Amino acid sequence: MDRIKLFTGALLLCSVYSCSDSSGDVPGQGTGSGSTGKLPEWYYAGGELGTSYLFTMNALEQPSPAIENAGLIEEFKSGEQLFEKPFMSNNSGVRKGLGPVYIRSSCIHCHPGYGHGKRLPQGQYESNSIGNGTLLVVYYPDNDSYVPWLAGMPQLHAVEPFKAPLDESMITVEWKNHIDQWDNTFPDGETYELQYPEINIPKEAIYVYNEGFEIPKDYEVRIESTIGIYGTGLLDAISDEDLKAEYAKQEKDGFLPNGINPSIFKDGEWVKQYVNNRPTDLIPGTTAESHPLKFTYALSRGPLLDAAGTNAFWNITNVTRSNRRYHYLDAEGTYAEYSSKDLDVQKGYKNFIEEVDPEKKHPEWHPSDYSDSQNVAEAIKSYLTSKELDVEISDEEYVDFVVWHRGLAVPAVRNIDDPEVERGKEIFEQIGCAYCHKPSWTTGDDEFYDPNGFFSKGDKRLPKYPNQKIWPYTDMVQHKLNMVNDIRTGWCRTTPLWGRGLHQRCTGSPTSDRLHDNRARNVIEAIMWHGNEKSDAYQTVKKFRELPKEDRDAVVKFIDSI
Repeated sequence: MDRIKLFTGALLLCSVYSCSDSSGDVPGQGTGSGSTGKLPEWYYAGGELGTSYLFTMNALEQPSPAIENAGLIEEFKSGEQLFEKPFMSNNSGVRKGLGPVYIRSSCIHCHPGYGHGKRLPQGQYESNSIGNGTLLVVYYPDNDSYVPWLAGMPQLHAVEPFKAPLDESMITVEWKNHIDQWDNTFPDGETYELQYPEINIPKEAIYVYNEGFEIPKDYEVRIESTIGIYGTGLLDAISDEDLKAEYAKQEKDGFLPNGINPSIFKDGEWVKQYVNNRPTDLIPGTTAESHPLKFTYALSRGPLLDAAGTNAFWNITNVTRSNRRYHYLDAEGTYAEYSSKDLDVQKGYKNFIEEVDPEKKHPEWHPSDYSDSQNVAEAIKSYLTSKELDVEISDEEYVDFVVWHRGLAVPAVRNIDDPEVERGKEIFEQIGCAYCHKPSWTTGDDEFYDPNGFFSKGDKRLPKYPNQKIWPYTDMVQHKLNMVNDIRTGWCRTTPLWGRGLHQRCTGSPTSDRLHDNRARNVIEAIMWHGNEKSDAYQTVKKFRELPKEDRDAVVKFIDSI
């Protein structure tokens, strides 16, 4: 362990000098808040405990100083392997347990270079390529609810004899051009392009529809990209009280025309908070706690220890752990019902289930008579809906994954000594960008909460980030931009801007891939997509487009540097 620490520390110091785009003193390595040296405090994006200083293609993959301080490097590296390597459909050995249906075979499929997903190409939706971090959102437009006959994150793959809930070869992506009210032109004549995606899933691509299920009403499809997972431990450390104060401030200010999402916050109080009260996930004898929603564009998740990453570790691959001994399937049980009656599935089920459960520890999964179709159907349905599946990821492995997830640092700001970046920062704040893209927060005591019961509050097996001034450039609140083909519900959490300027370097994408569905190929497009007359950012975008070109370029350079 000491050798690992020495090597990592030497690499850290080397990277400051050889890879940084900025100049200044080497940051301090203490454990307190604030910064040391001559650099401004906003250089330390993740505070002293959460900032890394490497800006190469591996910039988003670095352990935080908090990991170093807690002596958790070995656990961090172990968790990293669980994130990077694909799971397999084998039933024994390493990385077992993929399926029977799944979304991707690994986490890194959706988070190339640990960052934001890449923009989809025109044509067929293809999920197996590393970097396709866009997930399908299939919903009813009359009430914005997910369709109940697909999983909330629809699955595109299956292990034989099962069949994929969606046939992705029939799903298409079409990028369409959009002309805004300013004819895509700045007052000085410079032009820009805007594109948005249309996703088509014909009914024939839906497995249960082909098996006889009657889809009750029209549905629509959107895509949502994954976001960078670096720095999420720091966002988790923002206190519930400070987050509530931000909501209350914005509600009182009344600056934004669409206000605060009333389904989440109203009249100074939470209307909705996150609570996990699944019996399988709770510690016996305990009551689930409520906490503010923090993560995903749709604000569907609360504490990080039950948020998108830790939850997706299970539902993306359907690899089970001790408190998730069931498959991630659709809410209505439609897939299990129709798969159990599928004669092709029945034909191959004997070989499948005898490999899954060779010792017949679960007799209800094994038909007493394989020649009786009804008997086979009951066994298949029992397996697919079981709450007693065998554990495929050990508790120790899951703990290492969470150490890694919470331990990812945020890269320091680049080009901090460039006068153009400094000017861009000033203009960014003057024209109003900083209201929603709130520059900084100070974390609380970081007494994290784990609804799943693997960690107690203050557990020393996890890195902590108490009392750190961090610079994520997000208010953690949802707003409306009213874009064409907008996100489901229209409400979208302000995306943290930290580290986004490294997206192309770390993912290899040819474009910047910004906004919830990667429609913006560069910062200018991202800003101008905020400009709908009904958008919360309309007045700010008006000010931006009236800036001289050199000031617009300075804002772009600033955003790409943070």
